[in-house]
Order: sequence, then C-alpha cells, then structure tokens
Amino acid sequence: MNQICTPNVSKIDRTIFKEPYYPVSVNSMSSIENSPSMHNNQVVRPIPPGEHSVTPYLTVNNGSNAIEFYKKAFNAEELFRETISDGKKILHARMRIGDSIVRLSEEFPGSIQKSPVSLGSTTVTLHIYTENVDGLWQQAIQSGAKVVLPLDNQFWGERYGMLVDPFGHQWSMSMVIKMSPEEMAAKRKAAMSMFSKGEHPGGKSSETV
Repeated sequence: MNQICTPNVSKIDRTIFKEPYYPVSVNSMSSIENSPSMHNNQVVRPIPPGEHSVTPYLTVNNGSNAIEFYKKAFNAEELFRETISDGKKILHARMRIGDSIVRLSEEFPGSIQKSPVSLGSTTVTLHIYTENVDGLWQQAIQSGAKVVLPLDNQFWGERYGMLVDPFGHQWSMSMVIKMSPEEMAAKRKAAMSMFSKGEHPGGKSSETV
C-alpha cells in the first residue's frame, strides 16, 4: 500500500476496485428494473441484487455526458438506462462504481429535483474508498474533475482529497495509510488552527491539475 502507482489514463485501470460478487448478471439486474411484475414462479426480492441500504441518486443536466464522465473518471459500469420518447434525455439510469450502485436522472421542468448547476452548489459529498487513491485521483482530474481539497495525508490516518465533477457533484476519495503519531498530531494541529480562524482547507482550491 506504500507504493504509489499512477495508471495510464488512456486505458482505464479496472483493478483500482475489486470486482464485487453479484448473484445475478447485469442483464438480469436490468430486466428486473424493466419489468413491473414477475412471473408467478419467480421469487420477488425486496431488495434488488447488488443494492446496499443507502443509494445516492444524482440529478444532472446532461445524463449521457455525465455517465461517460463517470466511466472515465471512476471506472463506472453502466447497468441500466431509460430515456424519454426522444431517446436522449435520461429518465433513470443505474451505474456501478466499485461495489456500489449510483442512480442518476436528468433535471426535468417542474420537478423538485434540481442539478447542482441549477442550484449553484451542492450540500452532499459522495465518498469513494479505493486501494490506489493516487491513481484514481489523477484519472478523475484528467477526465475533467476539479480539485476542491488537494490529495494529502490527513490527520485521521487516510490519504484523502476532494473533487467536483463537471456536473457540480462533489466527490471525495481516500485510502487508509500508515502515518506516525507525530505526523498525525502535527496535521491535526494545523487543521484545527485553520478551523478556529473560520477557514477551511478546501476553501481556495478549485484548479485542475
């Protein structure tokens, strides 16, 4: 874990995440979502295969472009997509990032769901744990994400940073690392000093790298 390895972004490194186990195929997962009812001889599962207890549902202003970004930035795998009659605007989609499902829809007039672009901000951060945070960080940046909080060793014992994607959603990513008690104490002191002054470590960083 101490070695830092930056993947070739032109060829997405699928090994950044461990492949999760699913009891059914991706096609089966899509067909479950497509079908409002099941045949009498089929077992209806209260929770669809692959879903965890809490699933983020993103609203974006360009669904197709967003999915392509998440594929390039976070190795997302598209599982399902349903569009309205024009065949373009996404009503509902599901992606898998690592071992987690993320749902997505476009913003529609009259809906209470607004994209961060329309709101001008977001109050939610989605966090990704990975075994190669430096590699995934560079991959996301080269795909178009902007730095909010630079990737660095943090006082709680993780290498952690924050990004914002081109659609206004904020992401953090990290991995647990070995840090000496002295380094952790020094970083905690520096962070708390900033907070006591009403400052935030990520308040001034929005550049791409």
